[in-house]
Amino acid sequence: MKLSEQQLAKIRKQLHRIADSNGFYAGKLGNIDIDAITSREAFETLPFSEKADLRDAYPLGLSVVSEEEVVRIHSSSGTTGTPVIIPYTQKDVDDWAILFKRCYEIAGITQEDRIQITPGYGLWTAGIGFQLGAELLGAMAVPMGPGNTEKQLRFMEDIGSTVLCSTSSYALLLAEEIAKRGLKDKIKLKKGVIGSERWGEKMRQRIASELGIELYDIYGLTEIYGPGIGINCKYETGMHYFDDYLYFEVIDPKTMEVLPDGELGELVITTLEKEGAPLIRYRTHDLTRIIPEDEPCPCGRSYPRIDVILGRTDDMVKVKGVNIFPGQIEDLLKELEDASSEYQVNIDHIDGKDHIKVRVETELEGENEKRALEKRLVSLFKTRINVTVEPEAVDIGVLPRSEKKSKRIFDNRFV
Repeated sequence: MKLSEQQLAKIRKQLHRIADSNGFYAGKLGNIDIDAITSREAFETLPFSEKADLRDAYPLGLSVVSEEEVVRIHSSSGTTGTPVIIPYTQKDVDDWAILFKRCYEIAGITQEDRIQITPGYGLWTAGIGFQLGAELLGAMAVPMGPGNTEKQLRFMEDIGSTVLCSTSSYALLLAEEIAKRGLKDKIKLKKGVIGSERWGEKMRQRIASELGIELYDIYGLTEIYGPGIGINCKYETGMHYFDDYLYFEVIDPKTMEVLPDGELGELVITTLEKEGAPLIRYRTHDLTRIIPEDEPCPCGRSYPRIDVILGRTDDMVKVKGVNIFPGQIEDLLKELEDASSEYQVNIDHIDGKDHIKVRVETELEGENEKRALEKRLVSLFKTRINVTVEPEAVDIGVLPRSEKKSKRIFDNRFV
């Protein structure tokens, strides 16, 4: 990815602000010659930052502004360890709204729409980000928050919501409830803006089909504003992101070398405009690739693109010497016509050996048909991932649904 003179100037400005703050992050960057950062090669000598660094700065050590300038804090959604606290200035809040408004516009959403927002509010960045963008766009925000499916469906029908914002897990749950209750003809949904977790093509097709809507992947993380820093357009050729606010790199997570555009690796983000807590070369641990500039999007937008998020480096499990990612399993399930999008993997250590049980949902009812599906599942795992699994085909709805993120791989070996 090219690093323009304008981006370099913004990076130098951020580095000076960090150094002048004499805070936690200034110590990490050390005594660098900031004004010598005049090329991509010089920029790539700067150290990476990690979530562990952000935790070490708890509670407000990341801030490079005075306390009076902080108008809000948010915290990452992780449930373990010291929280990561991100301070926001008014400019940060306003910029986030601008980014989110752009996302809505790329998805073809206008001020005529009624946007039902189901992600959570509070310290987590999700719900309030969707609302900020909707209000700046001039659309009607319906800030439901998570849960209470009965009320969600009532408002969806009575208010005439045209856009659903949610996790893919909750979108699937709502789609199944709408189908079960025969409400499809009573709702006016046209589009879904889905974020917060990886989802496979099969799940996407189910949600789109059952709700009869267009789906858009939205990307973001609390450390970098929140959701709203990237989204795919209707051509589904990757997610456009906003290079006037952010600089993206992709690195090899093992060697830490920057990879050429087009190669899969770990996304690294530098904030160009963030005031409260600017981040330099922040490792997201999300796996993707930068789509080369010579592959322009048919929509004609000049914003660069990354591919869909294929998983996380920390989502990987190693079984019998083989690295397994959720994305591999979802790609594999696409080849099983009778398998649904929902699956669950349990990994145990029994009698000195790793044991993998894979459960998949199916609409097949006959026992012989289910056994045949299980045999195909075993064969695909062996040929595609090179591991042997114990399969179980179960009825639709047997595996748990979630109003938040769904956990699908359970590694019980170290519990």
